[in-house]
Amino acid sequence: MNLKLDFAVLLHDEYPKLLVEGVVNMLQLTGYAWLLAMILGTTLALIRMTQNRWAERAVAVYVEYHQNVPMLVQIFLWYFGVTTLLPDFAQLWVNQHHSEFLFAIIAVGMCMSAYISEDLRSGIRSIPRAQMEAARALGMSYLKASRLVILPQALRIALPTLVSHTVLLFKNTSLAMAIGVAELTYATREIESQSFHTVEVYLLATMIYLGISLLIMAVGSVLENRYRIKAR
Repeated sequence: MNLKLDFAVLLHDEYPKLLVEGVVNMLQLTGYAWLLAMILGTTLALIRMTQNRWAERAVAVYVEYHQNVPMLVQIFLWYFGVTTLLPDFAQLWVNQHHSEFLFAIIAVGMCMSAYISEDLRSGIRSIPRAQMEAARALGMSYLKASRLVILPQALRIALPTLVSHTVLLFKNTSLAMAIGVAELTYATREIESQSFHTVEVYLLATMIYLGISLLIMAVGSVLENRYRIKAR
């Protein structure tokens, strides 16, 4: 076998621009979806803390759905299904504002919020209930006690799993190519179909994904060391 790699082909024509735009779109999708996942995940975890039976069941159904249905199916449901249920003016608006990017953010963010809510719930359950009772006894409202006393500790305890799920969210943004989001995998496939240099193109994409994943884990490791709750 005579394998000759020619990475110089990646500098031809519009390929560098496609790759840069793919990386930018990938990072933007990751950032927006992560924000949505954190906000929704925190809200769901707090709802479960209320010990309202109906609210807990509703959150449990939400979590089970998003953890047991493939993310690609969820993306298709939002892009091809939910769009058709919208009023005409809403369909027109989303189609004029990069609907594929918008629905990819919603699908990935909502799916990962289920995992993040479970991470935070585990962190919350490891905090002695007496702390919430003491905060309430001091006159704090439920939300204030959660925000100032419980959540900061839960975030620190759940940090390792939150980092793992952030990496998972980042990698899953590649699924957005299925509905036409021009992120890195989409750009890689476009270049490969035009240049036929499959190995070089996918090796470069692999290195980019690996580099960013390792960077996220490195930042997470620094945060874990800095904010770890020391055993007494």
